[in-house]
Amino acid sequence: MLADFLIRNTSEVLTCAGPAPRIGPRQADAGSIARAVVAAHEGVIVFVGSEDDWRRDGALTDAAVVVDAGGGAVVPGFVDPHTHVIFAGDRRDELRRRLAGATYADIASSGGGIVSSVTATRAATETALADATRARFDEMLRCGTTTCEAKSGYGLTTADEIKMLRVLRTITAVHAIDVSPTFMGAHEVPVEYRDRRRAYVDLVIRDMIPAVARERLAEWCDVFCETGVFTPDESREILGAARDAGLKLRIHADEMGPSGGSRVAVDMRVRSADHLIFVDEAGADGLAAAGVVATLLPIASFYLKLGRSAPARMLIDRGVAVALATDVNPGGGFSPSMPFAMALACFTMGLTFEEALVGATINAAYALDRHADAGSLEPGKLMDAVIIGGPAVDLIRVGAEPIRAVVKRGRVRHAR
Repeated sequence: MLADFLIRNTSEVLTCAGPAPRIGPRQADAGSIARAVVAAHEGVIVFVGSEDDWRRDGALTDAAVVVDAGGGAVVPGFVDPHTHVIFAGDRRDELRRRLAGATYADIASSGGGIVSSVTATRAATETALADATRARFDEMLRCGTTTCEAKSGYGLTTADEIKMLRVLRTITAVHAIDVSPTFMGAHEVPVEYRDRRRAYVDLVIRDMIPAVARERLAEWCDVFCETGVFTPDESREILGAARDAGLKLRIHADEMGPSGGSRVAVDMRVRSADHLIFVDEAGADGLAAAGVVATLLPIASFYLKLGRSAPARMLIDRGVAVALATDVNPGGGFSPSMPFAMALACFTMGLTFEEALVGATINAAYALDRHADAGSLEPGKLMDAVIIGGPAVDLIRVGAEPIRAVVKRGRVRHAR
């Protein structure tokens, strides 16, 4: 076999290879191969295995790039399946208020929260929105993310939701990160519709979803099913309209309380139910039976000071595939780092390192329906990898800069 890109001199390669998603005890299997090499041709992996086997069966092109891992570990490029990375404005003042004791509800009731970001995003030009978003994608890439999801949801008018998604399409045409776009006009009921919320639901269903589908601007539709935001019945109606328009489904569920979102996730057979801080055993059993991925966001719990995290251990033990994401956003997702999400998952949610790694790679890829191309290191998949300066567990040494290089489609896109 012929390769134009090779990673060698590794301590181990954690491939996360095999069928997706990883459920139950299988989530703890990261597929470690000691001192393996990874070879690719034209951005696609052609070989993962021992250096002796590569020398016997493989050959390099004359212009091949050979990367020396320096005895460090290699893992798949991270997949971040839940972000609100496209927005305008700055809500870091809310962080100070939160540190002084204000709650999420306190901030929202005083005009902050999502409403603040909506005001800023509506006012932003496409150029300003693109510049700010591109910089955040650069941060995510440096943290090892090679594939991600990105939502609209800070426009809440048809024109502004379309603006967000068009900006996203423009950026992703040139940025190294592969992006899966999500329409989320049902992120909040905008201020001007608070006394006529039915009219806003109708706007989402009859105007926004058809416009998004017509321009093929999104792959997914998401709804914030939460007390005070969208009810379970409204969520079902919106998701049903999106499915009829050809969009795939995901949902924000049971974040601030037992909102019924996990039940909607089961009824609508969404691919991913996200947050799930208040899901119970019965809800977990329903998700498992329906094959819904639980995408958990420990960074959001951390920065929102919620005092609790999603019950990851219970979800895994009851047969739910668990994925991890950063929730990059202007009000509570202040870190673009999947390794930080992994660290919090290990130390606040009870996951092992291997379970967290699988959650950040192959299960996260499955949550985005990208598992055929991303999330693991195995022949036929994209050559997306993170090279670590030491053992793989160094990824959860927060602030230690463990990432030596990030590879996307067989090209080193970041190195230190």
